[in-house]
Amino acid sequence: MSAATQSPVLHHVNLKTRRLDEMVDWYGLVVGMKPNHKGPEGAWLSNDDANHRLALLTTPGLKDDPEKLVHTGMHHIGFELESVSALLDTYERLATHGHLPHASLDHGMTTSFYYVDPDGNSVELQADNFGGDWQQSSAFLGTPEFAANPIGQTIDPVLMLRAREEGATDQELHERGYAGEFKPDEPLDLRLP
Repeated sequence: MSAATQSPVLHHVNLKTRRLDEMVDWYGLVVGMKPNHKGPEGAWLSNDDANHRLALLTTPGLKDDPEKLVHTGMHHIGFELESVSALLDTYERLATHGHLPHASLDHGMTTSFYYVDPDGNSVELQADNFGGDWQQSSAFLGTPEFAANPIGQTIDPVLMLRAREEGATDQELHERGYAGEFKPDEPLDLRLP
């Protein structure tokens, strides 16, 4: 492929923050990011071999936006775990620190739990329901099933944990969740107006 037709790969996301230390700590806890550099102007974090996957910039002139949810802009950042079981393990770990998802969904192609960072940004932790087979996962987006319900089914992680304890496999958890078996009692909060 020539340089003129090569598609670039997403490398990092850059967020502005007034809560640098809190954000560094939160992304460390939630997705294992560590700063490769941190100074008074910001931090550059990674959870792999890249120089940074998340940059956090800070300056005294920044202000919080009390109407953030009704303004256009980023809705969420997504991070992928290797399996639904790894996602549930992460849910349990984060719950012990008081972090619970604001939304949990089986989208069909992924099972996803959404958390809120200290600045009010939504962060998706997901597992591919096709075991990382991108062709199958991508093909699901073209099905009538996805077109009929692109958001998917709301799910309760606690009910999924109980089913896993009873022996349900990752595939069974997905199938049962997508069929509506793990519906939560509380309404869905997609953090949209």
